[in-house]
Amino acid sequence: MQDFTALIRAVADFPTPGVMFRDVTPLLADAGAFARCIDALAEPWQGRGVQAVCGIEARGFIFGAALAQKLHAGFVPLRKPGKLPPPVVTVDYQLEYGSDRLQAQAGAIGPGERALLVDDVLATGGTLAAAAALVGKLGAELLGASVVIELPALQGRVRWQGGAPLYSLLRC
Repeated sequence: MQDFTALIRAVADFPTPGVMFRDVTPLLADAGAFARCIDALAEPWQGRGVQAVCGIEARGFIFGAALAQKLHAGFVPLRKPGKLPPPVVTVDYQLEYGSDRLQAQAGAIGPGERALLVDDVLATGGTLAAAAALVGKLGAELLGASVVIELPALQGRVRWQGGAPLYSLLRC
């Protein structure tokens, strides 16, 4: 995992003052490291019958689509409002300073289908918890979630509920 850490760039005060943004662009640009990252993300889910990988906008799309290909599963984008044609299923959730909304296309995952959530970073956990609720609202079985980077200081794992596994490749 050390080669991944070296390819994650910390950018201070982006997008707002006080935030330490984790830029995965250098990891994505290194073909070998990106392939090893997808292999590592796939490892805990091999043989678990994943039918749909749900990637969270926006960088979760990159990791999620590649992971879906690796696991021979479909890919479902979980998007911010107004990005998907109707009909959509929506979950509203609270952020530290406001609220947001996450959507999926109705019928993108069938009832009882085995779904996996993927994102690049787990920070406060609000978005990942909302994504789990959205998968539940679609009627799918949530197998768990994987993230590339977890920021333990922000305690996002505390918001993860339901007993499904949550894996992170790196903790920064």
